[in-house]
Amino acid sequence: MTTIKHIAKQAGVSVTTVSRALNGYSDVNAKTRKRIEKVAEELNYSPNSLARSLVRNQSETIGLLVSGFTKESIKDGFTVEVMSGINSYVAETEYDLVLFNTDSSKQRKKTYTQLCKERRVDGVILQGIKTDDPYLEEVMESDIPCVFIDIPVSSDHVGFVSTDNIEGARVAASHLAELGHRNIGMINGHEQAFVSKERLQGYKLGLQQHGITYVPEYVKDGSFIEQEAYNQAIVLLQTHPEISAVFCASDLMAIGAIDAATHLGYRIPEELSIIGYDDIPLASYVSPALTTIAQNKYDLGYYAARMLINILKNQQKPEKCILKTELKIRQSTSTSIR
Repeated sequence: MTTIKHIAKQAGVSVTTVSRALNGYSDVNAKTRKRIEKVAEELNYSPNSLARSLVRNQSETIGLLVSGFTKESIKDGFTVEVMSGINSYVAETEYDLVLFNTDSSKQRKKTYTQLCKERRVDGVILQGIKTDDPYLEEVMESDIPCVFIDIPVSSDHVGFVSTDNIEGARVAASHLAELGHRNIGMINGHEQAFVSKERLQGYKLGLQQHGITYVPEYVKDGSFIEQEAYNQAIVLLQTHPEISAVFCASDLMAIGAIDAATHLGYRIPEELSIIGYDDIPLASYVSPALTTIAQNKYDLGYYAARMLINILKNQQKPEKCILKTELKIRQSTSTSIR
């Protein structure tokens, strides 16, 4: 196996010079660097990444920490699309990506800083933690660079990427109101989700802009789970039969609501309009095809990875990146007949 000693001998320089040239230090003469790189290529030299990281005091590895990655996550494809965007950007750089999952039981055994040090990551992209998650405070107190996805919290070492959830939800509620609906329900996620708070705010704003009074009883939490949304839609529609439209804070919950409404005998969209949020692949394949607020999940990941590596490599300050949403009108919404 070729080592830097072999390169140094053939290039006629010291081991230290070879090390500094191959690790990108600027104090090596350009001509000497070129000769060293040529010899390294001729000898098919492959650097020892562990040794290199010890020299630089950097692992050139970033972590993707996902909380609550379950079978439900796989079904809606949201997290997978985000991960695809992250991986695409990281693949363009010299950094490696490591995935580590977490939940409340793991967090009681190991702090955020301990986890990062054990995995030897230079920085972290973090997705899925809740407003009351103990890791949230630990991230803010740690000096490890971090980029949140869909968690609008920042500091001098923490940035975030999210979509405009307030505007997206406002557009959803406005779309239903513009179709003539006045009794508009909502199936939200849960109180510990940052996006749920923002989407509820946008829903209220959309109603207000059309002179519709907000009715707290029209809002149920579906926990971003299809079956729970089904259960809550049954309760909502049986308790408030005057509701003619429902905004769901995720497509997976909207699919559950469609199943519930169909079970109760509603014709969609003739008797009940339903709009989702996310535009997951399933949204265009369910029957009727789901009207939804589309967000670019791939870009969430891509821009998060770009931001973190810019922080690590170029010493850029963390940013607050908000992506736009888009209303996709399909077959699950129509003019109110009630």
